[in-house]
Amino acid sequence: MKDMTRTKGRAGRAVACGIAVAVLATLAGPAAAGGAATDPREGDGDRLRQDVAAITAAGVTGVQARVTGADGRVRTATAGVADLRTGRPVPPNGYFRIGSTNKTLVATVLLQLAREGALSLDDTVAEWLPGVVEGNGHDGSRITLRALLQHTGGVYDGNYPSRGGSAADYYANRYDVHTPQDIVAAAMRHAPDFPPGEGWSYSNTGYAVLGMVIEQVTGRAWHEEVNDRILTPLGMRHTIWPGLSPTLPHPHAHGYTRFAPGEDLVDTTELIDADASGGYLSTTADLDRFARALFDGTLLDEAERAELTRTVALGEDDTPWPGARYGLGVFSRPLPCGGTVWIPSGDQIGYKTRIGVTADGLRSVVVSMSTQLQDSADSALRQESAATELIDNALCEDGG
Repeated sequence: MKDMTRTKGRAGRAVACGIAVAVLATLAGPAAAGGAATDPREGDGDRLRQDVAAITAAGVTGVQARVTGADGRVRTATAGVADLRTGRPVPPNGYFRIGSTNKTLVATVLLQLAREGALSLDDTVAEWLPGVVEGNGHDGSRITLRALLQHTGGVYDGNYPSRGGSAADYYANRYDVHTPQDIVAAAMRHAPDFPPGEGWSYSNTGYAVLGMVIEQVTGRAWHEEVNDRILTPLGMRHTIWPGLSPTLPHPHAHGYTRFAPGEDLVDTTELIDADASGGYLSTTADLDRFARALFDGTLLDEAERAELTRTVALGEDDTPWPGARYGLGVFSRPLPCGGTVWIPSGDQIGYKTRIGVTADGLRSVVVSMSTQLQDSADSALRQESAATELIDNALCEDGG
């Protein structure tokens, strides 16, 4: 199983949500240290409370979860602690690194630009960035923007900057600055993973290229387009591009990583990493708003949603989710109660974000976990399975 993170050679991130209706329930009160709390107005929060507690039982230090039903009712729950030193409870409205959820934001911008005629998803990389994706078998004249969005372009990702191989690696490299040009040039020093269109392999580097394309097309940075096209219209005031700042706004839970069996959890909260493959900071409420708006017609019309959800199969080792497929910046998998859940989700060192939204945008779940368990495949799978169960229970109990 490939670990879905943005650290070297790994996969990650996916996006979140939006809706133009008012939030109908207040955020949960703080959880007691090590325990779980839910919205005090809930009458049926036991299952959600149990599911966030199950994630902490898998070794995660802190969890926030937000569930929105088809009737617009919001349920929230927290569990665990925000700081292992102080035992401070997890804030229900805390900021976190959204990781590759960022990719869904980028895909949305590109779909809107295609609608406006500024570009076509079938344009090649070389048409917009001549000479950039070239060398050692890479050929930007054969790789389309759609292929980069869908990870079928074969762009090598093994040279993507690593901060997460070990605690020593993290401490040595967490403040390093890499431009998109640096990242892409490093990838070009290696042969591609496969010829364009002949495989699937998660490529953060490919999304760094897409950020450069957006800038070339619009004359503006990719995150400025995200801000003006998505964040501002949806009122996502708590979704922040950090630039070169390594810190998170308050409140937030500290992010922790266990790098190897038997090692202590390492506080990996601080990091400089904000290219187009993943970098935004956000909250569960903002990501819920985005995920719902992605599918309810607010951000994309019917034709664009059809493009977003036209999926390709993954390799057996590319995901822990049976039956998973990949569209444009978003995973999908079958729900156990029938139908499909769309998963704009992602990882960034110390944090894991999992989002589930139905195809009509009416039901959604956002889970933020402030721990990455990288010490073994079994640990990672336990964490992933606990988050998957929460999403399945929330969506299926609401009428899936």
